[in-house]
Amino acid sequence: MIKEVIDKFMIKSKTGSEKLLERRQAVVANGVGVFNTATVASAKGATITDADGKELIDFAGGIGVVNAGHCPETVVRAIQQQAEKYIHTSFNVVTYEPYLELCEKLIEILPHGSATKAMLVSTGAEAVENAIKIARQATKRQAVLCYTGGFHGRTMMAMTLTSKIDYKLNCGPFAPEVYRLPFPNYYRYNRKKDMDAFVDWELKRLHESVRNVVDPNNVAAVIIELVQGEGGINPAPKKYLEGLRKFCDKHGILLIFDEVQSGFGRTGKWACWQNYGVTPDISTYAKSLGSGMPIAAVLGKKEIMDAAAPGTIGGTYIGNPVCCAAALATIEFMKETDLNNRGIEVGKITRDRLVKLGNQCPQIGDVRGVGAMLALEFVKNDDPRQPDGELCSKIVKACADRGLVLLSAGTYKNVIRVLSPLVISDELLEKGLDIMEEEILKACGVKS
Repeated sequence: MIKEVIDKFMIKSKTGSEKLLERRQAVVANGVGVFNTATVASAKGATITDADGKELIDFAGGIGVVNAGHCPETVVRAIQQQAEKYIHTSFNVVTYEPYLELCEKLIEILPHGSATKAMLVSTGAEAVENAIKIARQATKRQAVLCYTGGFHGRTMMAMTLTSKIDYKLNCGPFAPEVYRLPFPNYYRYNRKKDMDAFVDWELKRLHESVRNVVDPNNVAAVIIELVQGEGGINPAPKKYLEGLRKFCDKHGILLIFDEVQSGFGRTGKWACWQNYGVTPDISTYAKSLGSGMPIAAVLGKKEIMDAAAPGTIGGTYIGNPVCCAAALATIEFMKETDLNNRGIEVGKITRDRLVKLGNQCPQIGDVRGVGAMLALEFVKNDDPRQPDGELCSKIVKACADRGLVLLSAGTYKNVIRVLSPLVISDELLEKGLDIMEEEILKACGVKS
């Protein structure tokens, strides 16, 4: 009897967040990742209110999904209005305007040469899967080149392209004819070369791949993230991308840019490739395109996109009308608020603070990124080959205890990435950065 009373008291004394997490553990498969133990009852702008009514500063952005903030009013209204008209018909069966209007808008802001076409799906992984199918049909080739550190999703082809082994344990066999090249990660592999010399070396390895990796006449596409997200916010050098474009043109290989995380204001442009001046043949988008609604897109040069035979790409839920409405409202909101420019401003404020931290803490090996897609890498002994995931994890947890939601990244989980909503106020951004700074200095044993 006493035990029952104690058990009931213990259950009642648990917080709302603890109860939610306990319920999660009881019913949700363990394979679904827990990147942070925060909970949510509501969210607005750059703030999350958890199940206990505590306000959290969001520096994770739903893994880079809410660049336009949580629940923008115009996006919420667009979702409501479309849901009242029709929720699903399948674009394969009944053509509807929101799909067409979204494709038109995307082509307008993301032109791939003189003529561009688009298709819509639900997730970034689906976009990648369809991009590969289009490239294979357009070239009549099978092989695909990808990169170490890359993340392209968790469906079978996307998982094959994804580099990190921990995400693929016991999931094989994987898709055939996928070959991996070393990503030009300057911090980790520069061997004390300057950037130009490093890129020349990496481009030499790229060209050597036609002799020791795969026959270029059988390569349909090269797929690359211009800034690796899950891989640790690793930007590809501009000169490397220019050389990669020439390599692909020389061998008749299609160049695919995976912009699922880096698109829609995160790097100060609609797409990161617009910062580099290198146009892809095909590109993929998702995440912040729909402010959290499941919508993704594949864009490409018209003749390439049209090479896919009818019925070979797409699916039942391609471009759901409610999600299309959300994406259209998100794009309009981004234009009205000049969110691309805000991405540059948020990036500058954040970078300046992170660089200052990097100068204070020897455990911070590198500060890097593009626009507001930024990160700190933690290492031991100032050695990029000695990642310190334990320190990184300690900092993420300490920040969480103080109401700041952060995410780690990288092969060794030794990178803290900052992906705050771009609508965040300067005051709230500085407050979050203050918490980061204090906890990092404390964890690194540096007196503030």
